[in-house]
Amino acid sequence: MTTHQGSCHCGAVAFEIESDLNPVVRCNCSLCKRKGAVIHRLPQAQFTLLRGEDALSLYQFNTMAAKHYFCKHCGIYTHHQPRTKPDFFGVNVGCLDGVDALSLEYEMFDGASLS
Repeated sequence: MTTHQGSCHCGAVAFEIESDLNPVVRCNCSLCKRKGAVIHRLPQAQFTLLRGEDALSLYQFNTMAAKHYFCKHCGIYTHHQPRTKPDFFGVNVGCLDGVDALSLEYEMFDGASLS
């Protein structure tokens, strides 16, 4: 596994993950289709928030089970805790340094069917 560093746009929130980034997904739920992020899910133990806990804003909707985190300064979605796998985090691959999220092959996740 590789260590990847990531951050929001303004740098207030920074994190690192231990992962091979396989697989990455795009989701068609009402939120994800609007944010358009490429997402990688990994066990929470492989995610470390390095700074910015106080800069994170939480958004929840529908069942209020999933937790979506955004930088309250620049508005970038950094990660979320999925409703279907609460012991995992979904990370915005576009926030990872040196990774071109849009060049990766991704799977589609049918989150719309879960609403």
